[in-house]
Amino acid sequence: MSKSISRRTALRGLGVSLSLPLLDAMLPRAKAAPSQFTPVEKTLARQPRMICCYVPNGVNILEWMPENDGAGYKLSPTLEALSSHRDDFTVYTGMGHPNSKGGHSGADTWLTGADLAATPGSDYTNWVSADQIAAEHHSKQTRFGSLQLSDSSGTGSAGHSHTLSFNRRGTPVPAENSPKRLFERLFVPESAGDRAATLQRYAEQKSILDSVLDEARALHKKLGKKDQQKLDQYLGSVRETELRVERMEEWIDVPKPEIDAKFLQLGSKSHDAHDRPMWIDVMMELSYLAFVTDTTRVITYEWSREAGGLGGGGENHHELSHHGGDAGMLKKLGVIDRFHLSRLNRFLDFLKETEDGEGNMLDHTMVLYGSGMNSGKGGEHSPKNLPLLLAGGQGLGLRHGRHVAYDENDHPPLSNLLLTMIQKMGVETDSFSDSTGTLTT
Repeated sequence: MSKSISRRTALRGLGVSLSLPLLDAMLPRAKAAPSQFTPVEKTLARQPRMICCYVPNGVNILEWMPENDGAGYKLSPTLEALSSHRDDFTVYTGMGHPNSKGGHSGADTWLTGADLAATPGSDYTNWVSADQIAAEHHSKQTRFGSLQLSDSSGTGSAGHSHTLSFNRRGTPVPAENSPKRLFERLFVPESAGDRAATLQRYAEQKSILDSVLDEARALHKKLGKKDQQKLDQYLGSVRETELRVERMEEWIDVPKPEIDAKFLQLGSKSHDAHDRPMWIDVMMELSYLAFVTDTTRVITYEWSREAGGLGGGGENHHELSHHGGDAGMLKKLGVIDRFHLSRLNRFLDFLKETEDGEGNMLDHTMVLYGSGMNSGKGGEHSPKNLPLLLAGGQGLGLRHGRHVAYDENDHPPLSNLLLTMIQKMGVETDSFSDSTGTLTT
């Protein structure tokens, strides 16, 4: 049967109604089977890549942190989920952003390191995120400079962002949560009619932008210095939009890669408790394919927005993060943490099984995974001692198989790790956000 039948179904005849026993057909029908997606043999070309995967609400830090550090450390109960990749990642403990205030603004600052209250008179001021620095460097070589994925589309609200990416003015870059829309954007070719409509839309956008710029230049001369600065920031945003339209126009006649959607569960829903494992998997599969085809080299993926999220069995992740030290809730939180790492492990498998020049994809792909808060021993949502690990990138010069432990009250800023990643992506810069240098790799 394609649909389940009601448990109230009865057999009726000769005026008599007989109830039925519990039948298999009365149970909820599975909406999707586990993914049958398999990795491809090799990539189109070897390139440096980075993907930043974020989980909200912190973790059960008691089961996350290894007991000892260095190269000979023992995997913690939670990190055992990545045991097959033990030599492919480094776990960092004790690190955080000195400017972060903790709580559910962790996603807003995870890749920026910003002090959101730094500007007097403003409730929220963010900075550019590390992924966007890398994306600027590679954007001319790929159809998309970067991709932003999340369980909730758009940008969310200040302090509860739906995206990890922020441009040069600290403005959030909208995220996509639909596997179907993402697949169509990346791999479905446009018809002749679509192409004509797209070009017309680009032409109209450029016409509007030209008009805005002409009027803004005339207005600029009439303003005071403070207002001129505000207008300059606005014009920077307009210019960025103009460049983005130009880039899209250049790629419109470049055929998209041909990808078969047969084993991609594109109908999975991000906020459906049953679909949760399939949705995470298919978004990771699409990220993998985007890298394989060199459609982009930079991806951010917020697995759930802060103060939300579901476990693999539909558990309320946010509720469990407010555990207050309760042993039962901590145990359930650990189950969610291991579920998340099992999906990450699958993605690392794909990367390692795919040939990528001299080596495999994992050698040339950095995978940052973690959270912008620590739910701690009592569920206090601290900005200190964030759960973090960095996998892959050995071909870019990273060394792994270690636990690097810092004092949570005396540690290099997390921006040092982000600066290290930016440099490994080929960006020539000596600073990022509040960095004080790079980490020894």
